[in-house]
Amino acid sequence: MKRNYYIVVLIMITFFVISFITNVLGALNPAISSDFKLSYTLAACLPFVFFIAYGVISIPSSMLVETYKQKKIMVAGFAVSFVGSLLLAIAPGYLNSLLSLFLIGCGMAMLQVVINPLLRTAGGEEHYAFNSVLAQLIFGGASFLSPLVYSYLVENLNDPNANSFLSTLRSLTPANLLWISLYWLFAVISVIMIVVVMLSKFPKVELTSEEKSGPWHTYVRLFRKRIVVLYFIAMICYVGTEQGTSYWISQFLATYHHYDPNTQGTTAVSDFWLYMLFGGLLGLVLLKLIDSRKVLISFTVLALVSLTVALFAPANISFYAFACVGFFASVMYPIIFSLALNSVEEDHGSFAGIILTGIIGGAIVPLVIGGLSDVFGLRYGMFFLYITLGYILAIGFWAKPIISNKTVFDKKEIADA
Repeated sequence: MKRNYYIVVLIMITFFVISFITNVLGALNPAISSDFKLSYTLAACLPFVFFIAYGVISIPSSMLVETYKQKKIMVAGFAVSFVGSLLLAIAPGYLNSLLSLFLIGCGMAMLQVVINPLLRTAGGEEHYAFNSVLAQLIFGGASFLSPLVYSYLVENLNDPNANSFLSTLRSLTPANLLWISLYWLFAVISVIMIVVVMLSKFPKVELTSEEKSGPWHTYVRLFRKRIVVLYFIAMICYVGTEQGTSYWISQFLATYHHYDPNTQGTTAVSDFWLYMLFGGLLGLVLLKLIDSRKVLISFTVLALVSLTVALFAPANISFYAFACVGFFASVMYPIIFSLALNSVEEDHGSFAGIILTGIIGGAIVPLVIGGLSDVFGLRYGMFFLYITLGYILAIGFWAKPIISNKTVFDKKEIADA
């Protein structure tokens, strides 16, 4: 099939937008908590409703795609994101922020279901691996940029010499809630993407067995298998670790080291995602040299060390140690996902849907940390990450995939050469 470069670019932009909107919550946490006078538990409800939306909508969306096709689901996803963003922008408040983030989460989940199969079709199957890596790099880049954009808006919105764009945002944003400007920006981005998608011509997508969603009884049957449950928990632990760390970084640095959450805190969150991007690049190389389970064990141990340093070291060391947690967490998602799919012989599409539903870990773990932090303090609340990382570490020992990752030292490949 001829490659459709326009759609490939559109998908890359969509990856950017999803990440840009999703991974800014950690940077916003201190401001929202302060402005709405939230306890740690109430603050943790924000990522909870966002990521629980992924758990609620991912599997139904994958079924809807087979009926309504990719273009309509993408338009619907951006439309839901627009409504959610506009709701919070127009009527700021804690309850509205919960509803807003749930709607935005639903929209992002709908988009995630569409774009991976679409990328395989538009970019060509033979280029899918490369394009997937490129998409993840773009995703990481957006995660790095979004906290910095937030910081820029907060610092420059009240500048009397600001450009017309900032002046317009200032007129729409409450003077005591400058972070709301970001949701006006999200609303504008969503509208632009709706228009672009509606004007785009999409190729016909034939889903592979790995991408097709099976009937409900298939999911019930899979959940009766121990290995499926173990990997479902594994994905909960990974996403929980990622979000449980990134969401609380800025608040931790403000609480224990008195860092300004609108500048130094946002930089720390941004660096977490940037280091994760660099770690992912190193992981790509290592997975061609070493068995993925050994890479997972090594990186998880180093993530545990980095977390310990981040929680107990002086301010300047803690700042960079949190970023190192992101660096060493970078390989966990692709390794867990590949080990999971390589551990079953059939129903890969439905199994992948179950694994992706484990994104609800981003809802559960920050909430658990918040609840523990209200009782024991944030530092000790974040000890819960030792449990999630410990589970991920254990995977490297008990995983027994049917097919292991090929390395350059694989004897069979050398013999075949």
